[in-house]
Amino acid sequence: MPARNFYTPLLITLAGALFFIPFLGAVHLFDWDEINFAESAREMMVTGDYTKVQINYLPFPEKPPLFFWMQAISMHLFGVNEFAARLPNTITGIITLLTFYIIGKNYYSSRFGLLWALCMLGSFLPHLYFKSGIIDPVFNYFIFMGIFLLVQLAAERKKSIRMNYAALAGIFIGLGTLTKGPVALLMLLLCAAVYWLSKSFRRFPALREWLLFFLAFILIAGIWFAIDIWENGIGFAGLFIRYQLELLTQPVAGHGGPWYYHFVVVAIGCFPISIIALPALFKNNFPKDSVDLHRWMQIMFWVVIILFSLVTTKIAHYSSLTYFPLSFLAAKVLDDALQNAKRLASWQLILLGMIGSLFSILLIAVPWLAQHKELLIPYLDDPFAVDCLRTDVQWNGSEMLIGIVYLLCMLSAVALLFAGKNKQGIMVLFFSTALCMLVYLKAVVPKIEAYSQGPAIRFYQSLQGKRVYVMPVGFKSYAHYFYFQKPAGDDVQSNNEEWLLRGEVDRPVYFVLKTTSMNRMEEYDDVSLLRTEGGFAFYVREPALKVP
Repeated sequence: MPARNFYTPLLITLAGALFFIPFLGAVHLFDWDEINFAESAREMMVTGDYTKVQINYLPFPEKPPLFFWMQAISMHLFGVNEFAARLPNTITGIITLLTFYIIGKNYYSSRFGLLWALCMLGSFLPHLYFKSGIIDPVFNYFIFMGIFLLVQLAAERKKSIRMNYAALAGIFIGLGTLTKGPVALLMLLLCAAVYWLSKSFRRFPALREWLLFFLAFILIAGIWFAIDIWENGIGFAGLFIRYQLELLTQPVAGHGGPWYYHFVVVAIGCFPISIIALPALFKNNFPKDSVDLHRWMQIMFWVVIILFSLVTTKIAHYSSLTYFPLSFLAAKVLDDALQNAKRLASWQLILLGMIGSLFSILLIAVPWLAQHKELLIPYLDDPFAVDCLRTDVQWNGSEMLIGIVYLLCMLSAVALLFAGKNKQGIMVLFFSTALCMLVYLKAVVPKIEAYSQGPAIRFYQSLQGKRVYVMPVGFKSYAHYFYFQKPAGDDVQSNNEEWLLRGEVDRPVYFVLKTTSMNRMEEYDDVSLLRTEGGFAFYVREPALKVP
């Protein structure tokens, strides 16, 4: 293979590593999901039981174990910390960029493959997504690969190769199910149904191909469920299935929202590709490819966005699978512009300039307002938010330069694109966005996080290794498990708030409350206030009789 064929993938790998890996552990994990998942991985390590998913050393039936296995491996290598918890997604991000390049090069051109990878790297939510500790980046990659292999199957004429694609698609969807649940299979089946309906069921997979697909799927996805049922009975599996149904039918954990919620999240959060991809979302007047990939990507986008608009539970990352087809469709538009030496539509360029400027102003406003809190506080109706803003966080004013530079880059990119200098404009647009995210996550986000949860997390960390109980009161959190590093084997009463407040405890008990609910502790004479910091109040209750 010519050396040049290795050169571009190597550059993509280096770019992914350069933009995704630095400062990965610069900010604490965020409550709930990031901390929840990292804690499940940590508890696997503490107990040595990798067949059960746990939180607070109790069964956690919401998720299968594959992502936690990945996090546990990372923690074995790099320690129990934020970097290790997020690293599996970062590696997945680099693999995703390479996958886009390889598929794009094989079906269109090397230029298209690079554009597709660049669109994913240089858009806000897709970029942040690979620097997080949530499950979805790995989950969505498996779904995407399963659907892409089905795309291959639909275009292939040779029976033996079609069977290989069917088996591989089943393996990837099985891995997706082991990562987050049966929605992986649902997404593939819905996309397949819409595609073959649009094609009047021409070249529909044969029964033997579907049988092989489901056999591979069951072998991969069913192994862990079978082992769990064998060891623990139907209880955990039954709870898992019930939870998956609840996600589809009711707003779990209070995560509700209007039907258009995901349209707004994707339109704003996926800037700039959400603007660039618009023409390709609604029409297919681009050169045809051998596997009808454009049609598949359109279908994937609309299936995901419509399905999760109908689902009652509304969480931003539920629609994150749209990032895959949306980046493809944006690359289609850009590749067409480069190939035909034409500029993007004026309305797109105006929108890019307007929304890019608004993002820049927001990036400037956040640190400015943090330095002028007295201007913001009178407009806040939430006393907890007001107390959080009173946390002592040091700003030096240079943080605003990130937004200012990004504004200049956005205006330059739009000017270049207006002038028909597409290549230069595209490079400035996407690399400036990626660089902005990289620097902002280091310089600004840790300071923002210091207001929201920083005081509580520092308090939990100060108690690590001590023989104490720790309990948040009046709000739900997973942070005390991970940052206190709760040991296994505590008495079951350690989860009993009433016992910790009134019972005959055998060690000191530390309570964390929001400052807005401090009155809850007035009735407990032996509970003492240690201090308040930001929006949190910290209390201790000493045991009446100290047990050695």
